[in-house]
Amino acid sequence: MTFQEIIDSIETLPVEEQEYLFELIRKRRIENRRSEIAANAQEIFKAVDAGTAMKGNFEDLKSYLLAEDEE
Repeated sequence: MTFQEIIDSIETLPVEEQEYLFELIRKRRIENRRSEIAANAQEIFKAVDAGTAMKGNFEDLKSYLLAEDEE
């Protein structure tokens, strides 16, 4: 099914069902993003435990990233 076919199918739904679908999609996107954030946090915790996480302020991070670009 193409993207346009999906849109056409949604447009045939009653307004209430369209609103329900949009709300469902929005909630699922929020939940997926929360899962991504949680997974990233776990990786950070592992890096901190392993001693491989970088620590510092914004200027430290900026300098580190800019130094990488020069290499």
